[in-house]
Amino acid sequence: MAATSRRRFVASISALGVSAPFANSLWAQAQQAPASRVTVAMVREAAQIAGLTLTDAEQQGMLASLNRILTRAEDLHKSPPENDAPSPFLFNPRVPGVPVVVPARVHRLSTTPARPRPSSREDLAFASVLQLSDFIKRRVVSSVELTELYLERLERHNPALNCVVNLTRDRALSEARAADKALAAGRWLGVLHGIPYGVKDIIAAKGAPTTWGARPFESRVIDDDAEVVKRLAAAGAVLVAKLSTGEFAFGDQWFRGRTNSPWNPAEGSSGSSAGSGAATAAGLVAFAIGSDTGGSILSPAVRCGVVGLRPTFGRVSRRGVMAAGWTLDKIGPICRTVEDCAAVMRVIAGADGYDLSVTSDVPFAWDTRESAKGRVVGVVAGMLERESDAAVRANNTRAVEALKAAGMTVRTIEPPTSDLSYFIEYTERAAGFEAFVKSGLDAGLVSQRVRNDLRAYHLVTAVDYLQANRERLRLMSLYASATRDVDVVIGGAVTLDPTSLNPITSLTGHPCVAVPTGVRANGTPTGFTLGGRLYDEAGLLVAARVIERATGLGGRRPSLG
Repeated sequence: MAATSRRRFVASISALGVSAPFANSLWAQAQQAPASRVTVAMVREAAQIAGLTLTDAEQQGMLASLNRILTRAEDLHKSPPENDAPSPFLFNPRVPGVPVVVPARVHRLSTTPARPRPSSREDLAFASVLQLSDFIKRRVVSSVELTELYLERLERHNPALNCVVNLTRDRALSEARAADKALAAGRWLGVLHGIPYGVKDIIAAKGAPTTWGARPFESRVIDDDAEVVKRLAAAGAVLVAKLSTGEFAFGDQWFRGRTNSPWNPAEGSSGSSAGSGAATAAGLVAFAIGSDTGGSILSPAVRCGVVGLRPTFGRVSRRGVMAAGWTLDKIGPICRTVEDCAAVMRVIAGADGYDLSVTSDVPFAWDTRESAKGRVVGVVAGMLERESDAAVRANNTRAVEALKAAGMTVRTIEPPTSDLSYFIEYTERAAGFEAFVKSGLDAGLVSQRVRNDLRAYHLVTAVDYLQANRERLRLMSLYASATRDVDVVIGGAVTLDPTSLNPITSLTGHPCVAVPTGVRANGTPTGFTLGGRLYDEAGLLVAARVIERATGLGGRRPSLG
């Protein structure tokens, strides 16, 4: 009980801008004081520890302020808000004085040839979204048949991959029957009509548990659809599975173990959109939806050899999605082809009136006829040369050469680097999970690191959090300056790589896409990340498609035994 009281005191004081050493010292002094409130003696000793020189008058003035702060903090902590309580502070990725220029486009997907039905179920399972859409529209394949195929594959291959939290069988078959019935009546809802997909299990879906990868929520049902699920349902898509995520969207470890790469089940699929990446690569769904706060779409996409699009911050509503970092979270598609990402993005992008961070007046549109010729590519300095893996280096170099061959100009740039996004993210996480931690439910988590981080970041001061965000804007300006004259930026795939785009673009809110570049001798995929201009995901995908066509990786499949 004493330890709990001490933690509450320190958290209360620290959360309002007082340093942790100062707060701890105040607590120690309070235990010797007859009164339960802060005293002058406590302030004096704490100030010495904090390195502050205060006069008697300043100590007295600070005493009154601290007692008022403590009273207010105690009121706030009586009933901490749950994770889904929104913040009124909205992040805007635009930098003052830097115009956002996005070409006007007509949304125009490729015309898919009218091919015959594939001779094998395996070929059908790995077909692109656009090809499956054509099959369904021409009624060569029914949505029910395709849904049953993916449900069977999810069951058959999940023991090796551990990517499924729950199948949504009843819902899926109901949606598939409705899609077939609508088509029979002459109503086609668009390219995703009847297409089965999965969502990362921090995304709510009515009638199925939403576990956030954590055992304490293994049976918790949020009886509503997230906005992204509602939009996909309105477009006729069929939800077949809730796919695995690391505990509270940390990594690929969740309460039933690790999610594995379909290319090499001895290694994890990486990133917290782990199940979305693995299931898409293994042909267990036509596409999947993931989320990305600090690389959680990009990392599993590279590891699993698929295309992962992390849109500009504020492109897709996060209503009904677990908050990891209010000013950092993004929702995006993971697909087997670049153009499939464009097709899905068209459906899920746009404001809903609830997630007020989605304010862009730039619509998403993809024109399949758009050429990459004349675009400028900035390669982060040292990105190709520093790579220690010879196969990765060779594949990445070939991918860059393909961009040159397509008429793009390649130059070296030096954008700023920073891991400040993680400091901001974890501080926001601590606020979002305060009620969970105080309830004691965190004892049910598998990862001690997750538990420690959720507690430790309660002690970050409000002053430090605000200063971090002011530093964030400075870094955003530096990034805008470094990338001002380029259309696309290429950086390393691994977050710890100093040339990686992930940490800095997580912070700035710029869109990124992870795209395969080749394979190693052992058959596992290689890839890197491309960054684009704010709200110009389509232009980014144009460059990614050049690499996709040059590498010919769209038809590769993992051997699933």
